[in-house]
Amino acid sequence: MGGILYCYLRRLIPVSTNEKEHAGHDCGEDCHSSASGVRKSHHSPEFKNGLTTRLNRIEGQIRGVKGMIERDTYCDDVLNQLAAVQAALNSVGKLLLEGHMKSCIIERIEAGEHEVIDELLITVNKLMK
Repeated sequence: MGGILYCYLRRLIPVSTNEKEHAGHDCGEDCHSSASGVRKSHHSPEFKNGLTTRLNRIEGQIRGVKGMIERDTYCDDVLNQLAAVQAALNSVGKLLLEGHMKSCIIERIEAGEHEVIDELLITVNKLMK
């Protein structure tokens, strides 16, 4: 998987620099670093609100699972709820990964920072565990 993704990203290097808005991100010049050199993302308010809503829902699911355990709910029912929580977390991760690839990764490749490909591969491997 890593080799295919690496080759795909390498083909992205010549992409146009005209488009500065990508997948829920409103980016200006050098939008992914601050004056202190710390990298930051710049999500649109709508994108952040969507993620926050999903995370709030997940937080409620976690509290529900905790309550199920406290009430001695049948293990299979708890495990099914845990699977639902994991699927919801994976959904948030996929949205963030998509936005990251469509904005941060492309912009850093355009800026000549090809080491971002290795960074992305490490992150994708962590997400796939």
